[in-house]
Amino acid sequence: MKYFDLVVIGAGPGGYVSALRAAQFGKQVAVVEKNQIGGTCLNVGCIPSKTFLKHSEWALTLKEANQYGLKNELLEIDIKRLVKRKGQVVGTLQGGIRQLFKKNGIAYYEGEAQLSKNGDVQIGAEQIHGENILLATGSHPFVPPIEGLESIPYLTTDTFFDMEKLPNSLAIIGGGVIAIELAFAMAPLGVKVTVVEVAPDILLTEDEEARKLIKEQLKKLGVTVITQAVIKKVTKESLHLSDQLIAFDQLLVAAGRKANLEIPLHLGLKVTEDKRFVSVNKGFQTSQPAIYAVGDVSGGLQLAHAASEEGLAAVSHMFKTEKIVVDNNRVPRCLYTFPEVASVGLSEQQAKESGREITVKNLPFAGNGKAISGLETQGFVKLITDKEFGEILGAVIVGAHATEMIHTILAIMASEGTVDELASIIFAHPTLSEVLGETAKSVVFKAIHE
Repeated sequence: MKYFDLVVIGAGPGGYVSALRAAQFGKQVAVVEKNQIGGTCLNVGCIPSKTFLKHSEWALTLKEANQYGLKNELLEIDIKRLVKRKGQVVGTLQGGIRQLFKKNGIAYYEGEAQLSKNGDVQIGAEQIHGENILLATGSHPFVPPIEGLESIPYLTTDTFFDMEKLPNSLAIIGGGVIAIELAFAMAPLGVKVTVVEVAPDILLTEDEEARKLIKEQLKKLGVTVITQAVIKKVTKESLHLSDQLIAFDQLLVAAGRKANLEIPLHLGLKVTEDKRFVSVNKGFQTSQPAIYAVGDVSGGLQLAHAASEEGLAAVSHMFKTEKIVVDNNRVPRCLYTFPEVASVGLSEQQAKESGREITVKNLPFAGNGKAISGLETQGFVKLITDKEFGEILGAVIVGAHATEMIHTILAIMASEGTVDELASIIFAHPTLSEVLGETAKSVVFKAIHE
């Protein structure tokens, strides 16, 4: 039997980052993965969806160029080549993780892990032992109990990115981040998309003004959005709602994800009151001191970068190195639609409920020179600040490259700066980022172009 200081179960963003950090501390580390290295994000989540979205962006750019003198025609969409490129991107990144494991002396085992409470791990015919165990077992697509669903072919996010034929019509059950990103990925490619959400609205985790703008964009792309839907049943070619029938060529169930709790339950680990996640402390330690859990399984933000930071915190706690505390108010949240949406910190509603006296400023991209020249005028920058001290409590950016721009605000927040520091930055002209400075100036005194 081989002995390790740490055995990580799961090679997604939470798992492989944890393993690398422990190895950098000089520890003997093993990683066990039953599916594909890189986890959900790399193989069937973040990376494939962004690859698909890039192709849709190209299609929209061609259409836009036609209006301004660059005559062109989109003759054909070869879905197989799109899927092939996705595979190449994923393969490149998988290879990068393998190389990092090799460079840092991490043992990698492919297969399903069978764990015992004493730290022994069985992978097929091989047995290893970990003084510490870190569970990064992730999640799987949640499939709601809908009559008829079990008897028809349908896609989940685990299978969506391997489609061999572009459907004429796509019905999506779910209105969260994943569902809406995939609606934006498909509609520009000529697919008639219908989003069906049982909740009062789509994207309920997003800023209300951002949500409104994204719904307007969906409408422009020809996407039908149905909210407060009552789903009666589904057949091979149609979704039966209480008040209408939705025909489709392909059905995608994107109703969220559910934590993989098989191993935690087998080990008798304490779970949260709602029984949806493993219960952990601030150091991501479970009810058994030598076992840690991070990522989707531990109930934090279901984001790859959040899982990675949790992994770093768990390893620092495990081996008593520098103390890392994960503050979810410092974790950026991104939606890769057209335009993008990025936010960090408290929402406007949360800030109001905190009892502080706040200032909320919102400036649009519509008057920005770079935005006008680049046809990127949709969206805005919203800053939510503490009126007395100028602390930036939260921010929302809706616009082109919003997911990149949010980090300027995050850097100010992380360094305990105030809105005054953001207002004092000299932003290059012409850039979209100038709107960040203008919004901050409007809080401190008055924006020049307000």
